Amino acid sequence: MTAIQPSHPTGTREEWLAARLELLEAEKELTRRSDELARRRQALPWVRIAKEYRFDTDEGGASLADLFRGRSQLLIYHFMFGPDYAAGCPSCSMIADGFNGFAVHLASHDVTLCAVSRAQLPKLQAYKRRMGWTFPWASSSGSDFNFDFNIAVTEAQQRAGGTEYNYQRAAHALDAASAPPPVAQFAASCGTDVNGYRRDRPGMSAFVLQDGVVYHTYSTYARGLDGLWGAYQWLDRAPLGRNEQGPWWRRHDEYGAG
Repeated sequence: MTAIQPSHPTGTREEWLAARLELLEAEKELTRRSDELARRRQALPWVRIAKEYRFDTDEGGASLADLFRGRSQLLIYHFMFGPDYAAGCPSCSMIADGFNGFAVHLASHDVTLCAVSRAQLPKLQAYKRRMGWTFPWASSSGSDFNFDFNIAVTEAQQRAGGTEYNYQRAAHALDAASAPPPVAQFAASCGTDVNGYRRDRPGMSAFVLQDGVVYHTYSTYARGLDGLWGAYQWLDRAPLGRNEQGPWWRRHDEYGAG
């Protein structure tokens, strides 16, 4: 446990209230800006999906349209679980821990939430049972889906470097020795090596189904996923905030383990 720093300022209730009211104005402004950003997301042009992607699901083979499950909107979380992983990414797992609770509410509001990963379906199903999750999770094994949405690279692309992620060209060349310690830690926890771990990346994408046609409407990656990471929204309101010196989280069944 982390001790509260004794140097933090203290004050009277009146001083606290004055500071809190000043902060409230900034919070209200942030809310207004967030609302405007949401409107701008929804105003983006829709891009028709021309390619026929195929997925493996608990119900059998599926198209992208099938993943909507009869609804008009689909939110896909690009979960880092590559073909060579033995377990899902700890960070993606922490984010996905919140899905069970609100997926039912989204479904009742014409929105399907689904995770998609490149690992084969039996691996995903086993990990889903381990985590106690019930949200839909599809395998894109053998499909171009993850590559087309820039959340996976082939080994050949990784060797060449210069692939796109988060709307930027970035080097992803094989260089395990230069990987930050957290990457090596997460790779080991997933049962793969650093380069195998880094061939998959996190993200989320939104789609709409209209008159039988699927359109891509939005995608976000990297820190764009912060708002979906429920635990961090709570930590940002805790007395010490995120208070991190590196990755402290684990899969929820690993706390207390050595």
